[in-house]
Amino acid sequence: MSPNLRGAVLMMATMACFTFNDTLVKMTEGAVPLFQLIFLRGVLTTLLIVGARGRLGRMHFDIAPRDWVLIALRSCAEVTATFLFLSALFNMPLGNATAILQALPLTVTLASAVVLGEAVGWRRMTAIAIGFVGVLLIVKPGAAGFTIWSLYAVGAVCCVTVRDLVTRELSPDVPSISVTLISAMTVMTGAGIVSTFQPWAPVSGAHGLLIAAAAIFILGGYYFSIRVMRVGEVSFVAPFRYTGLVCALILGWFVFEEWPDNWTLLGAAIVVGTGAFTLYREGKASRG
Repeated sequence: MSPNLRGAVLMMATMACFTFNDTLVKMTEGAVPLFQLIFLRGVLTTLLIVGARGRLGRMHFDIAPRDWVLIALRSCAEVTATFLFLSALFNMPLGNATAILQALPLTVTLASAVVLGEAVGWRRMTAIAIGFVGVLLIVKPGAAGFTIWSLYAVGAVCCVTVRDLVTRELSPDVPSISVTLISAMTVMTGAGIVSTFQPWAPVSGAHGLLIAAAAIFILGGYYFSIRVMRVGEVSFVAPFRYTGLVCALILGWFVFEEWPDNWTLLGAAIVVGTGAFTLYREGKASRG
């Protein structure tokens, strides 16, 4: 596969992993306080990363000072984005928060053009814009739901954009698995500190299994999200972030029996259609 096609596959894998993680967390039904859950998941994720380091690439920390600065900046952006988005999610309608977050393909693509000087053609921008219309049909945000908390969600978008661009600037010899471990430990530490200000709850065996499964998927999400920003062109790969919403629809259908309406199905069809067309054009170009 061409670098762009590999990037598309990695982005779809990233979004699938994050969506499965979200589903498993939701299945705990709030029985475990959120930051306690994130901390426990982080502990398991860290142990899994250390255990799988040989299988996911050689892990080392002999990293140049410039890259350490970038990794620190990336970790700060990761933690801040998590805090801002969760704060927004708890204080505004899910549809509005999700709609704002789906601006990421637009912001990451535009930022890559401005900051990194990557060429972005009109066809790719059109595909991103059409995909965003599909996303709006799915989440159907209401104007009444946009409040001060909307700025928190916008801040989360800015932080994720910074995180992805910083990842793009890492030197090729920096192992993705090393950055994955640092990301997991940073989020774990942040959640652990916040969780000390909340009462902890006992964890049942069933909820423990859900958290353990979530740890596996969040590991994949962290790892793939780092790798995806190191291959292909950002403007090509970014729109495949929309596939996470389609994956969420499917899981919501099978796991929670949340039946989508006709507008939602139309939006999902638009998102899938634009992604399929983009893949078709890239495959045709690579065969050239």
